[in-house]
Amino acid sequence: MQLPPARPISQEEVQASAFTALGLREQLVKAVLQEGYDTPTPIQAQTIPHLLAKRDLLGSAQTGTGKTAAFVLPLLQNLAATTVGLGAVNPGAVALNAAPSRTAHKVRALILAPTRELAGQISERTAVYGRHLGIGHAVIYGGVSQHRQERDLARKPQVLIATPGRLIDLMEQRLIDLSAVEIFVLDEADTMLDMGFIHAVRRIVSLIPAQRQTLLFSATMPQSIEKLARSVLRNPIRVSVAPVASTADLIDQAVCFVSQADKRALLEQMLLSMGIERALVFTRTKHGANRVSEQLRRAGIEAGAIHGNKSQAARERALGQFRDGRMPVLVATDVAARGIDVEGISHVINFDLPNVPEAYVHRIGRTGRAGASGRAISFCDRSERGLLQDIERLIRKPIPVMPA
Repeated sequence: MQLPPARPISQEEVQASAFTALGLREQLVKAVLQEGYDTPTPIQAQTIPHLLAKRDLLGSAQTGTGKTAAFVLPLLQNLAATTVGLGAVNPGAVALNAAPSRTAHKVRALILAPTRELAGQISERTAVYGRHLGIGHAVIYGGVSQHRQERDLARKPQVLIATPGRLIDLMEQRLIDLSAVEIFVLDEADTMLDMGFIHAVRRIVSLIPAQRQTLLFSATMPQSIEKLARSVLRNPIRVSVAPVASTADLIDQAVCFVSQADKRALLEQMLLSMGIERALVFTRTKHGANRVSEQLRRAGIEAGAIHGNKSQAARERALGQFRDGRMPVLVATDVAARGIDVEGISHVINFDLPNVPEAYVHRIGRTGRAGASGRAISFCDRSERGLLQDIERLIRKPIPVMPA
């Protein structure tokens, strides 16, 4: 990607930076300062020194905590400081890695993400933070033609950011060889399991060297994640920023009891009367997201939908319009919204309550970021009372009721 010019950073600024004190080299600190970040977030302060020392890590952190920089910065530094090491291939790696074709490219670092949106955002951050290092990276995901991705791989990037399905496709085509991976990052592991990628993840793990640095991040830590962590990590450092089920202190939460039939009218009324700047609306189904966004447009409210049935181009277009303010309302399903990290979301509205209470925490965490206040409003039909009780049990407090 083409990066815009960045402001000059003096040597004094670099030396005085708290990021330098964590052990990061000048080129990375300069890039971070150029992005306007002066102070490491808690997860960055807790993880970067350990990752620079090449320790495995199990991190409990939600989106919006600075997690991406926490692993991208030390990953780039460790790659810049070492020569390519091929390592020993796992015994199970023969199936796809044996006798790769001349076009197969060996990558040194693999970052696995569950969704296209998250993979794209990690790619963008990798480009920004690595702008002074010259370490190439590529991002691959499904839903788009692979021709451009093949061209990117032909440039021999050291870092590969991928979703599981497209990665396995390209490995089977002998375009990617994982036998030289030194650093493996599994991001949003809980989402990976929720989306049914566990077998794909285990297959990919079997194809990378046993001697590697592995980082696993998950917003929640159910037993299935703990089991996966035990199988892929070696004596890991454990880092947790805020309790797994906590919600942001600056988010004003409310629930509105309303019948399912009246939800759309109430949503229109709120969006038109409350001065909402940028709202993310969650529905339980893809069909529901389409239906709600169409209703809002008929009411004169600029809105778009994002879900798994949308093409990648349509998803990127809607997200771009939402990010730059041309479309103030985005209606999304849980899976499609994973990885969406847009600044300035003033409201999260749960048109439908999620079936899984942890998803509520993920949803409302899209607002109230970086010191800004935010509001989360949930619509609750009579049939959803049990879901509301599960959520309140998880966050350990009742959600205040607002009149319909």
